[in-house]
Amino acid sequence: MNIILLGFPGAGKGTQAVKLKEKYGFRHISTGDLVRREVAQGTPLGKKIETIIKQGGLVSDEDIVNLLINNIKDEKGGIIFDGFPRTIPQAEILDRYLAGAGRKIDYILLLSLSEEVVLKRLTSRRVCKACGTIYNIFSPGFKDICTKCSGQLITRPDDTLESAKHRLEVFKKETQPLIEYYKKSDGFKKIDGARGADEIFSDIEKILALKK
Repeated sequence: MNIILLGFPGAGKGTQAVKLKEKYGFRHISTGDLVRREVAQGTPLGKKIETIIKQGGLVSDEDIVNLLINNIKDEKGGIIFDGFPRTIPQAEILDRYLAGAGRKIDYILLLSLSEEVVLKRLTSRRVCKACGTIYNIFSPGFKDICTKCSGQLITRPDDTLESAKHRLEVFKKETQPLIEYYKKSDGFKKIDGARGADEIFSDIEKILALKK
């Protein structure tokens, strides 16, 4: 089973992807993680991407597609696509690639929530510099240190208020049409993303159970 998670930046796609991976054994492909790894390695593409991210922009379709396909070409199990596709051209390329491999997208899950909530989530997000675990400063019991590895928590460059607002505008311009594109699919499901992570996951479990 292959699943696409859609939603504003900060909608909780990564959190749900981790839960799906742990319960069902899916391969979690996060284009954000792929991009950050490229940046950390300091490759020419990574340096180019770093500049775009700091400006709150999106990486080109060509660069993202090449990164993604190189990471899934040998995958035989189910995949969760987190942060990809972002545009209709990317979606069309993915559809063609999967069709050529005898596969398809089974579900497109849209985590829906207001812009106000998104901005609050993005600007209150902290990430462990060592292991990448994500935290929110408004979560109960929040401590300014990673509870998994005691690493330093930092604010990513794309989680400042200015950058977050720009990311929302870019999303609405480039990715909102993608939602309309996928609405035609029987596998398109809209989920209230303003609730707690466990409530959202419960809804996802019910949807996936219909496929069995």
